[in-house]
Amino acid sequence: MMIMRKIGLMLLVASITTVSMDAQEWVELFNGKNLKGWEKLDGDAEYHVEDGELVGISKVGSPNTFMATKEVYGDFILEYEMKMDRGLNSGVQFRSVATQPDGTERVNGYQVECDDHDNRPWAGGIYEEASRGWLYPMAYNPGAAKANRRGEWNQIRVEAVGSSIRTYINGVNFANLVDDVRKEGLIALQVHGIGDNVELEGKEIRWKNIQILTEEPAKYMKSNVELAPQVSYLNNQLTPAQKLQGWELLWDGKTSEGWRGAKLEHFPEKGWSMDQGELSVESSGGHESAHGGDIVTIKKYKSFILEVDFKMAEGANSGIKYFVDPDLNTGEGSAIGCEYQILDDQQHPDAKMGISGNRTLASLYDLIEADALLFGQDQSKKRFNGIQKWNRARIEVHGSKVAHYLNGIKVIEYERGTQMWKALVAYSKYANWPAFGEAESGHILLQDHGDEVSFRNVKILELN
Repeated sequence: MMIMRKIGLMLLVASITTVSMDAQEWVELFNGKNLKGWEKLDGDAEYHVEDGELVGISKVGSPNTFMATKEVYGDFILEYEMKMDRGLNSGVQFRSVATQPDGTERVNGYQVECDDHDNRPWAGGIYEEASRGWLYPMAYNPGAAKANRRGEWNQIRVEAVGSSIRTYINGVNFANLVDDVRKEGLIALQVHGIGDNVELEGKEIRWKNIQILTEEPAKYMKSNVELAPQVSYLNNQLTPAQKLQGWELLWDGKTSEGWRGAKLEHFPEKGWSMDQGELSVESSGGHESAHGGDIVTIKKYKSFILEVDFKMAEGANSGIKYFVDPDLNTGEGSAIGCEYQILDDQQHPDAKMGISGNRTLASLYDLIEADALLFGQDQSKKRFNGIQKWNRARIEVHGSKVAHYLNGIKVIEYERGTQMWKALVAYSKYANWPAFGEAESGHILLQDHGDEVSFRNVKILELN
């Protein structure tokens, strides 16, 4: 009996030791009494502590204001509860810094969005404040929005482990981002500027139960929930999840493998450069396919999802074409195919040509204007990150049905081969090309229009 008791005691001790080793070591970031360990940055909105809650108050005339930790954090799991008065915009920064690269004092970095404007279900998305803008707009995962309780307390969780960044609201995965640009930084609670809107002055944002886990956070990432669609910004590489899905890189980031000139049997010997993971068209006076010429994939594609990151110089013109048949036009000019337009709408004259804006950025060139307002995903026609900044084009082809996206937001949807399609083509520059855009399959093309444009992260998922 004594031996059995000793064995039982040993097992109990072993059990306690195991539990202790595996216990999650959460640390309070806010003690519920004062702002010890925090400092205010940028704006002059007021923060105070009330009933164990940290309260931020909106103020007319103040820029964005941040209550920031004095400590910086790398890999972590952050949890907090948040409630915001109706009509406000806010968020929580992480892996952020207090100054811009040029030394300007301005908080910049990742932010978990919290928005309460009507028709803006953006809460839970990931925005890069004062930098690249939206990285994970909730258009990628619109079904999650119903889990956010507007005007009430919500439980928010951020998992930032290596390049994997996931956000949760009330246990639901909202954003699933892969990005390796920022490794560490401060955490900050935002009171967004309200301009001169006196109706919003004095409204409150409240936070409580703010805690962080930094010891082996990878062990405690949620594994029993349905993950949101993954969005990756890793340069010219696929994530394990993308590989499992069947994604392939169309450009390897270094060589011309898989590509040739649209009117050549080999890759152009001039007009294109490959440097630091960017595939670039060199400036040559703005003439269409007159220098190095367009390049096309050696392989043809039928139904697919194509993603391409692009960056253009001021006044630039280019395009991404699909269902391209290089044999249709063997003379001067570009090869023929459906075109996702790449254009500086403000500086290039082509933006004012065509009909009703159908030659502007992300449009189906000369056929359909890009307009996110038609799909209820944004409050503007296009979410453009800007000139000399990276933007993401996405083209989805499901047989005859096609959609264009710009930076995660749908801007065009159409069906090839219909009566409406034929009518559009009849009044376009493609009217003289028989059955334009109706080929079952075709090449993918990156256009040389004589202006400086760079591409990277060119990847495709073929669909059945």
